[in-house]
Amino acid sequence: MRTFWLIILLGTSGLFGADSPEPSQAQIDEIIQKFAANEAQFAKARENYTYRQTARIQELEPSGTVSGRWETVSDIVFPDGKRSEKVVRAPVSTLSKILLTPEDLEDLKSVQPFVLTTNELPKYLIRYIGKETLDEIPCYAFAVKPKKVDPGQRYFEGIVWVDDRDLQIVKSYGRGTGVFKKNNAYPKFETYREQIDGKYWFPTYTIANATLHFQEGDQRIKQTVRYEDYKQFKSSSTITFGDEVETPKDNGKEAKPPAPGKKP
Repeated sequence: MRTFWLIILLGTSGLFGADSPEPSQAQIDEIIQKFAANEAQFAKARENYTYRQTARIQELEPSGTVSGRWETVSDIVFPDGKRSEKVVRAPVSTLSKILLTPEDLEDLKSVQPFVLTTNELPKYLIRYIGKETLDEIPCYAFAVKPKKVDPGQRYFEGIVWVDDRDLQIVKSYGRGTGVFKKNNAYPKFETYREQIDGKYWFPTYTIANATLHFQEGDQRIKQTVRYEDYKQFKSSSTITFGDEVETPKDNGKEAKPPAPGKKP
């Protein structure tokens, strides 16, 4: 696994360098098309992997004391290209002030580890914000929101940062959105990615630390999801890996669980 810091040692000469003038609209359109194509390749390559997902939600008192907790540990695989989850451990939930809705669980599966592929592009409005540097990695920042929302579907709304060299998403910040049901609330989250096996940027960590606003009152929550132990289990796709780089196992960042929804 290669972290942001190790990637920088290998160079970050992007399609348009960090010190270059702002890209033209034609160049921006090209960047969008290229990173979406790379995301599609990543989504296909991810089907060759299994990984462990540890998700946790904590209800917090105003003082910060944990008053309730939900946690689940699952092994994720993609047989026939479809996500499959095998629960390894799921202690009895002690949440009492929030309920997890189907929308929350869908956000956990597909919105928080957001992947913006070529096929998904028509669903979103994408606006170039500018060039930013994350952990010394030059990136292009884009605001993303759905063009429309259909009942039963969940979407990402927020910002994605695209590495200017690999043209892949390395971080996303936003929330899940869709057709809102009465008295539901969804926290903003941050999802970080790292390079796995030297090529693709895989989600490794999601965190949300928010106060949700309900009719009955506000509720502070903390959510973490950690995606780890990526392992290849088949090889229908051809992937060219770079040199193996030894890295620390921990980023120093905390993991994040699924998003809380409505009050009980």
